[in-house]
Amino acid sequence: MSTQTSVPQPITIRGREFRWGSRTYLMGVVNVTPDSFSGDGLGLDVGAAVAQGRRFEEEGADILDVGGESTRPDFAPISVEEELRRVVPVVRRLAAETALPVSIDTYKPEVAEAAIAAGAHLLNDVWGFRHQGDGERLARQAAASGLLAVVMHNQRGRQFHDVIGDLLAGFRESLRIAREAGIPEERLIVDPGFGFGWDEEQNLEMLRRLAELRVLGRPILIGTSRKSTIGKVLGLPVEERLEGTSATVAVAIAHGADIVRVHDVKAMMRVAQMTDAIVREPRRA
Repeated sequence: MSTQTSVPQPITIRGREFRWGSRTYLMGVVNVTPDSFSGDGLGLDVGAAVAQGRRFEEEGADILDVGGESTRPDFAPISVEEELRRVVPVVRRLAAETALPVSIDTYKPEVAEAAIAAGAHLLNDVWGFRHQGDGERLARQAAASGLLAVVMHNQRGRQFHDVIGDLLAGFRESLRIAREAGIPEERLIVDPGFGFGWDEEQNLEMLRRLAELRVLGRPILIGTSRKSTIGKVLGLPVEERLEGTSATVAVAIAHGADIVRVHDVKAMMRVAQMTDAIVREPRRA
């Protein structure tokens, strides 16, 4: 169970209050890529992406996260123009046709700028403002727009020392960049980057020790959904990892996760509700 001693202050996004610690929030993944590792990439089918977002809303999602470039291991980067072509129409329609906050999953300032203009309410940066040449510019953009930002620690290409030590060092650098860019701390969420440059044992240790990240004083988001570590532990292909994902989501919540980023919203909503009933103290009237 989480050992947190303080709870971050609530924040309102698109008229919705997020009261950290009261329950687990769900971020539904809308992949507009042809090569998603999870097998759910929708490519350029804007209608299918919007339909999925609306279904996620009905199933209980709290945020919709739109991504146009695969971040799977050994992914092939795409041009800014191609990413814009994929994400902007989807962000625009989801912002217009759902009541949920819409997140843009990108590390490219040009894509973030266009997505913000199209109606995005959050920025989800898998490099935590540390992508060479773009990170600080992206942070300044987030500050100017007033967006809430998810800063992820990406271990790819970094020397490993210790799971929690590396995470804390990375986050402190991301938070420094954000602070110097003018982003208020209360508008930042941290994501330890499950599967991003960590091996199987390191990913599992991350889950076991997730509560140690509470020292940062920020809400914690984690995305374990369908990841390869689950496949390796269970010996299962991506389409058969629902139960494994359920276990990782439950453990993450028990150790302090505030938001879980998932592909299977309906099932994970049930997992989150059951886990919340066990590990969170009842709210008294």
